[in-house]
Amino acid sequence: MLRTVIIEDEPLVANDLKKMLGELLPDAQLQGVLTSVKAAKKWFAENPEPDLAFVDIQLADGVSFEIFTRTDYLPGGQENPVIGGNTIQCPVIFTTAYSEYAVRAFKLNSIDYLLKPIDREELKLALDKFQRLRQNMSVDWSVQITRLLRDLQHNEPDKNKYKERFMVQSRGRMLPVNSASIACFYRDEIIFLITHDNHRHVSEFNTLEELEKLLNPAAFFRANRQYIVHLNSVDGFRSHATGKLTVYLKPPLELELDISREKAVAFKDWLAGEAQ
Repeated sequence: MLRTVIIEDEPLVANDLKKMLGELLPDAQLQGVLTSVKAAKKWFAENPEPDLAFVDIQLADGVSFEIFTRTDYLPGGQENPVIGGNTIQCPVIFTTAYSEYAVRAFKLNSIDYLLKPIDREELKLALDKFQRLRQNMSVDWSVQITRLLRDLQHNEPDKNKYKERFMVQSRGRMLPVNSASIACFYRDEIIFLITHDNHRHVSEFNTLEELEKLLNPAAFFRANRQYIVHLNSVDGFRSHATGKLTVYLKPPLELELDISREKAVAFKDWLAGEAQ
């Protein structure tokens, strides 16, 4: 029987993931839903490792990479950090609403990563990949996790050096566009750059994930799978009873974008200048 654990502090996300896992892996046993770095460290110190862990990157009390530093617990629950070693040596599928982290490192050294809101078909593909790799007994997941942490440390972008100019195609020529002039990026087979005056250009990038690593998160927000928006292009938003948001972009764009309930709080914090 496949044993799984979920490390996720958003109840709606955790419940959705549990439901999808129940449908896709009906014979699997969910051993727990852990909602913080501290709770996860304690759980792994006291329980056998699962066969597969779903790990949210950003938890309420810190970044989940801290879980990979082994922690022993003294009587009374007091933490006793141990130098060296990993808490988690089982296969990991990361989940995240953000992608300023080294996405390439996730792909190379974990089973996969899933962007929130988690798509059922993408989850199925990640589980299929896990089942294939599981048959390869030569995979040392403790080595993979060590490489992941090393690559994250070396590859995380310098927060003070975001890309300021982007090259676009216009009338057979390549032209530079300053980041402050960009209203949004839009994906529709290819990636378009749209300026505040509603000029649309073909960008030189293949995915929005590539772009996110280059953009200043204080100025740009990944609204959904199709749009990254600039702060100065937002004309307000409307909340729905379901928890999702409809975001309105300023004229002359006059676009309406949907933001899922899972990302709604992060968007509001970003708009108010309170994002971490």
